[in-house]
Amino acid sequence: MRNNKTSYLTQSAAVAAVYVLLTMLAAAMGLSSGQIQVRFSEALTILPCFLPAAVPGLFIGCLLSNILSGCVVWDVIFGSLATLLGAVGTRLLRKNRWLACLPPILANTVIVPFVLVYAYGVPEGIPYLMLTVGVGEVISCGILGQLVYSALDKHRNTLFK
Repeated sequence: MRNNKTSYLTQSAAVAAVYVLLTMLAAAMGLSSGQIQVRFSEALTILPCFLPAAVPGLFIGCLLSNILSGCVVWDVIFGSLATLLGAVGTRLLRKNRWLACLPPILANTVIVPFVLVYAYGVPEGIPYLMLTVGVGEVISCGILGQLVYSALDKHRNTLFK
């Protein structure tokens, strides 16, 4: 039993670390924040299809990324909660790879625009920001996430015993 807990924590920590690394890479390229966001790390939101430990790992990774990026407290809280909601939804829909990427897209498309307007004072309207954030999420979670899924699914039985 203890070994299973250790394995779960280790897997969660590894997912969190990779999430932070990929977010910082996107930040260095100017892609991880603002009205149009393409966080490479969001492609990892497909991982709950394979690994239950990815759910807390994604949440902690997003939380740490937002703190390390200097985000305002409302972004740290609600941005991280959007990722958690998306990860839980992905885990629940794990049997269908095409539907599994929808929860993080929807959670971020609905929540992040409100954060941008009310926490950062972005002047554009909520519908416009939903469009821009949604496009970034489709790229990150939908397209890149499906590429990650394809790569991992080939080795599902050896990687995720």
